[in-house]
Amino acid sequence: MERQGGEQRLGYWRVENGSAVAVGYAEALAAWRAAAYPVLVQVAGRYRAVITYRELGEAVQEASGVRTRALLHNWIGRVLGGVVHEAHRRQDPPLTALVVHSADGMVGEGYNEVLQVAGLPAAADAHDREVHAATSRLACYRAYCTALPADGGSPALAPRYQDTVARRRTAAALRAPVPVCPSCHVQLPATGICDNCD
Repeated sequence: MERQGGEQRLGYWRVENGSAVAVGYAEALAAWRAAAYPVLVQVAGRYRAVITYRELGEAVQEASGVRTRALLHNWIGRVLGGVVHEAHRRQDPPLTALVVHSADGMVGEGYNEVLQVAGLPAAADAHDREVHAATSRLACYRAYCTALPADGGSPALAPRYQDTVARRRTAAALRAPVPVCPSCHVQLPATGICDNCD
């Protein structure tokens, strides 16, 4: 490989014997994909743990020894795409569900690749995508975590959507028909027996 004078002139590199050595994009991507899988398995070993895209980007560079100054969003999706296909090949749960945005704790639109590889339709919206990802995260913890709650754990939505789900449940309960007495048409108590007609 051609040696360069410094990291600044390289798109992708590794340091060998104190010098930066150029690495091609395909080689960098392969190294990061290989490094990402064990990093995500380690995250899945801690119940309710997640990792941000930025943290994963740094972790795969550290583990592989291959570095870049390229913007994270220009390459992390391809790394995660490789993990999606590898998890599917191994019949492992979708480990990429553990990778979230730091701002809102949600998976990104690229998570739809998990659904596509599984032969499922893309999520209709961010909420549906997050619900699927929460279920997938629980599957990851159940596969790799040795310290699950006694009940086996439960799916954990991003905080923003925990509130949304609670509001939807309340709205559904309010829309549910209220049972009434067929004789006097008064709302029935919890017993289901009319106090007026009994």
